[in-house]
Amino acid sequence: MELVIAVIVAVVALFVAITLIRAVRIVPQQRNFVVERLGKYQRTLRPGLNVLVPFVDSVRTKVDLREQVVSFPPQPVITSDNLVVSIDTVLYFKVIDPVKATYEIANFLQAIEQLTVTTLRNVIGSLDLEKALTSREEINRHLSGVLDETTGRWGVKVTRVEIKAIEPPPSIRDSMEKQMRAERERRATILTAEGHKQAQILNAEGDKQAAVLRADGDRQSRILQAEGQAKAIRTVFDAIHTANPSQKVLAYQYLQALPQIANGTANKIWVVPAELTRALEGLGGALGGLAGMADDKPAASLDAGAVEREAAEAAQAAADAAREIQDEVKEAEQQVGGGAPRGLPAPEPVSPSSLLGTEDSTAREQA
Repeated sequence: MELVIAVIVAVVALFVAITLIRAVRIVPQQRNFVVERLGKYQRTLRPGLNVLVPFVDSVRTKVDLREQVVSFPPQPVITSDNLVVSIDTVLYFKVIDPVKATYEIANFLQAIEQLTVTTLRNVIGSLDLEKALTSREEINRHLSGVLDETTGRWGVKVTRVEIKAIEPPPSIRDSMEKQMRAERERRATILTAEGHKQAQILNAEGDKQAAVLRADGDRQSRILQAEGQAKAIRTVFDAIHTANPSQKVLAYQYLQALPQIANGTANKIWVVPAELTRALEGLGGALGGLAGMADDKPAASLDAGAVEREAAEAAQAAADAAREIQDEVKEAEQQVGGGAPRGLPAPEPVSPSSLLGTEDSTAREQA
């Protein structure tokens, strides 16, 4: 008897526990439970503690309200230029109405996948391959609009649709790679040519500027040299003009420069200045006058002593004239620069016999 009572108590306790378990529901955050009572929609359980009628209410679907991501397998799509491309898509969606998502469609995820495939084929079918590869934003925007409009009545909100990859056929990929390689080579060739052109232009500009600078430097050098020579000539001329040398000094300087003028096998012509001839004429006239005075005396009255005295006087006059010339030359040299002209030998003393010439020798012979 006691055993029967214990079994009954255990059965009742088990029944109460099962009843409590079925009556109490704890719903997590961002979840909703769709509850049916005797097969009919009763209510939606919100997050937290909820109580059901045991054996009468049952949970039909547990709906996740968080945003979900679904990646669809590659789908073959034909473009407008009859090329088959494989497109991978990624879908972002969230359930906003658990009741519609449960009762309006049997499997909303499969429905969204099929809708995405058909929409992709419609969109890609109106584009060629090049346009399809470069119009992803436009395709995504069109897919999002179509899916959002269609899935709205299912209680599902499509937040974003992205195309992961568009894979053309292998032959088309090879052709595209060759085209891209040729395009890159063309750009590289153009850039190389542009660089070579710029280098030549810069080299030409540099050569031009260097030539201009060299010419300007040469011009400045020539100008400075000419100015220096002109200044030197002007200084010498002013010094000579200030010294005011006589014709005798000029004649003496010319006599001193005659050996250097004649020092050369190519010298064929000598130019004798008029001032030199006049100076020599004056010097010769002075010496000739002395000799003429000796000739005018009667030969009978000239004795050996007189002739010797006249010769000595003529020699003394010649020596005085030579000394005077040397003094004037020294004075002119001191005023010009304190020395003999550059390139000219120092003046040497002139003997009276060299200035007397043939008259002095004749007088000596007569003596």
